[in-house]
Amino acid sequence: MSSDSLINTIQPQPELKRVAYWYFGGLASAGAACCTHPLDLLKVLLQTKGKTEGNLFVTTFKIIKEQGVLALYNGLSASLLRQLTYSTVRFGIYETAKKSLTQDGSKMPFLQAVSLAAVAGSVGGFVGSPADLVNVRMQNDIKLPLEERRNIYKIIRNEGFTKLFNGSLMATCRAMLVTIGQLSMYDQYKYLLLNNFSQYFDGDGLTTHFTASLLAGASATTITQPLDVMKTRLMNAAQGEYRSVPHCALSIFKEKGLFGFFTGYIPAFVRLAPHTILTFIFFEQLRLNFGYFQ
Repeated sequence: MSSDSLINTIQPQPELKRVAYWYFGGLASAGAACCTHPLDLLKVLLQTKGKTEGNLFVTTFKIIKEQGVLALYNGLSASLLRQLTYSTVRFGIYETAKKSLTQDGSKMPFLQAVSLAAVAGSVGGFVGSPADLVNVRMQNDIKLPLEERRNIYKIIRNEGFTKLFNGSLMATCRAMLVTIGQLSMYDQYKYLLLNNFSQYFDGDGLTTHFTASLLAGASATTITQPLDVMKTRLMNAAQGEYRSVPHCALSIFKEKGLFGFFTGYIPAFVRLAPHTILTFIFFEQLRLNFGYFQ
């Protein structure tokens, strides 16, 4: 064996890193939705209820007592449809563009990541708006008799196809902020953990994924809650109840004051944080086990 061949044999080879397929984000988000749907349902009920209908625990026990535990999964089909449209699009755009912009393995600049997440979230929010509206309606209708509950067929038949995009502006704005808080902040937190606190974490492992996604969930909840409250109100509004987004905001302020925009914050955080954690853990496991080598 020649000396050149021997050198080539013993030289360390660069470590290959798996990257995700564009649809992994949608699958991961759908899996997370199956686990966190009851919390999403309770959040919607708290945002649309009157002042005297009780708190999170009262609402939960009332639903279970009157309709059983499975009632907490009312609207799950719409929730899964939403994740398979909204999250597939936003993850697909973000991850595909990120791979194109960082082919040399470098980290994407933070402002560039935020801008990319804003675009991806806006597109995903608009695409997923109809499923989001149906999801909100089906969750809120748990308070109604079975024959009065609405699904996508009833909404189109009674209110028209365009009704499915009622509140789409708010949904798009919220999706933009959520995607900034989740995707771009997750990458930022993960980078900081691995480069500044590497002695406490297991590299590209579960502890790192959990911590970065928990921080991303907290960021996303904080910046999106006011829009989330208004989006839920607009999507569940009767015909002509709100003239515009400012009218909706004014109505909330008159009813409950400034804190009205953070109604349901605790269940929103309790839902969004686990959903964010599970989404990224599922996403990273899909990437590590079924991704391809770039």
